[in-house]
Amino acid sequence: MTLLKLDNVSVSHVQGHHSNTVVHDINLDIPEGECFGLVGPSGCGKSSLLWVLAGLNPHWSGNITLLDTPLQPQKGLTGELRQAVQMVFQDPYASLHPKHRLKRTLAEPLRRLGVKDVEERIAEGFRQVGLTSDMMSRYPHQLSGGQRQRVAIVRALLLEPKLLLLDEPTSALDMSVQAEILNLLNELKSTHGLTMIMVSHDPNTIDYMCDSAAFMKDGRIDRLVDYSQPLPR
Repeated sequence: MTLLKLDNVSVSHVQGHHSNTVVHDINLDIPEGECFGLVGPSGCGKSSLLWVLAGLNPHWSGNITLLDTPLQPQKGLTGELRQAVQMVFQDPYASLHPKHRLKRTLAEPLRRLGVKDVEERIAEGFRQVGLTSDMMSRYPHQLSGGQRQRVAIVRALLLEPKLLLLDEPTSALDMSVQAEILNLLNELKSTHGLTMIMVSHDPNTIDYMCDSAAFMKDGRIDRLVDYSQPLPR
């Protein structure tokens, strides 16, 4: 089953009356349960495309179908799609309030959805990513970078998404911690049956994590790679 389909999608950055097209004519089909990579140098448009899929940039054209639902330009994600699509940012502070304890930050969206066993759900999420439940009472600054990124992953998974978007989730971490986070994501993908789209500037990370990938250059897809196929001799 195709979870996400893009037909001739272009993305613009708009500032005041000025518009700059940064992604051009993207065509992709991403199957359910796959980890798909967007890889390329800084400024190639990979993160700009990811932000459109997260509903964070409405300035796009073309056709996007997500979970059999056509998206509309100039509009964010609505209804069930807001829960079905979650994002893990490069900087976990983007999704963790610096002045709130972790339990409060993670509990708010669950309470809005009417979930009753909120604290138990959060504690189980912490256990799944190798954190202890007593950390729920800490502030983000009291954790290491790797621990904060694990909490950001918990925040995303608590809403039981169908699509998890990963924007350079390990690039700000030490090498040993990067490996831990990537292995954790692989494990969670298998456990939860997730579809993932990972943005990275590192081809080795994409090679390790992804079933297939689009290499981008100057806002366009330069080539597609299917890692399930044997490499040419």
